[in-house]
Amino acid sequence: MNRKNIKIIGIFVAAGLLFGCGNANYDKEETDSVIMDTNVLNTETEDVSQEVIEFPAFTAVDLQGNSVTEAIFAEKDLTVINIWGTFCAPCIKEMPELGEWAKNMPDNVQMIGLIIDINGEEDTKRHDLAVTITEKAEADFLQIIANQDFTPILNEVFGVPTTLFVDKNGDIVGEPIIGADVDGYKKFVEDYFNEEE
Repeated sequence: MNRKNIKIIGIFVAAGLLFGCGNANYDKEETDSVIMDTNVLNTETEDVSQEVIEFPAFTAVDLQGNSVTEAIFAEKDLTVINIWGTFCAPCIKEMPELGEWAKNMPDNVQMIGLIIDINGEEDTKRHDLAVTITEKAEADFLQIIANQDFTPILNEVFGVPTTLFVDKNGDIVGEPIIGADVDGYKKFVEDYFNEEE
């Protein structure tokens, strides 16, 4: 495990503990050594509505080992990205509702999970836990394992779950939603398409 991966995992574990997203599946030494960055996707800037934030290019794998790139965004008009961790109780609690919503989304919208605490192929413990969580919740939507390609985004997230919305051009739209709020995610999607009409 390199230092960058330790820092990324540590940030999310620490954030999870602060927001009540935790259980015994974390390394206290990693968590205690982290100072969190509390900026969230430049929401502190004066003119957020004018700023376009592009989701970083990435090549990653899903829970089944299939390769996934940022090209996935072009497949739908809007992608809902739910950033979560296997240590996070609110993340796990909302997973069945996300799974149900993903099955009933409009054809032009897709759901993606971004799992932040699986540390590479050798981390079979957290990988298997993520598989168990998603299977039990019937959350059959795409679950991507975060890697260093996601660092520009993940460095700006300070709590999980955090949900982002990405348009078909790969640009983040609207404000991130921090915390488990499936009704809020649904409202964002509805409002997004109503504004486009």
